Amino acid sequence: MQHSNAEIVGEYGPFPGIDRVHGVTYDGQQVWFAAGDRLNALDPASGEIGRSIDVAADAGTAFDGQHLFQLAEDRIQKIDPKTGRVLATIPAPGGGGDSGLAWAEGTLWVGNYRGRKIHQVDPETGAILRIIESNRFVTGVTWVDGELWHATWEGEESDVRRVDPGTGEVLERLDMPPGMGVSGLESDGGDRFFCGGGKSGKVRAVRRPKRSSAKGRSK
Repeated sequence: MQHSNAEIVGEYGPFPGIDRVHGVTYDGQQVWFAAGDRLNALDPASGEIGRSIDVAADAGTAFDGQHLFQLAEDRIQKIDPKTGRVLATIPAPGGGGDSGLAWAEGTLWVGNYRGRKIHQVDPETGAILRIIESNRFVTGVTWVDGELWHATWEGEESDVRRVDPGTGEVLERLDMPPGMGVSGLESDGGDRFFCGGGKSGKVRAVRRPKRSSAKGRSK
């Protein structure tokens, strides 16, 4: 397993009126992050919040290229980012113990925090298609260039790790600095991960390690 310290390359916030950051996702221009009672669209170039959607948003967030998906207690909401309307809901696989959320290959990938699992689910029905086991509490989840990454946060220790999607084996690990947790995780499709900072109220950018070559699935 490759092992290194996470390199923080950017930090956003804290923001007025926001005391906690949960899930994060990226729509190609803006970083959307969940803050309990609303989703906020952050411009990573300026560090400013451009707009917000009033919606229950207490865990992971994902974007499928057209819609936002947001965990709220024991359900996943499908949201139109233009209007803020909730278009549909499906049951969350962890029944309220869910954490991270990602979109890849036409399906949703849902972290289960204390269950130490990632569920692949059908976005139309919520049916569980696959379960990947982890050995630590799972927070954020993301796919990039065919790689499955997830964040962990247990006690005061947090890391971002690349795992084998078939076996759950840890292939690479980036350790966050002491006391710096990752609540949500999303790749920008390039060399950055956007990381929700939990009760710090911040969103951080972490450098994604370079690969000599990458092939296979993509987000």
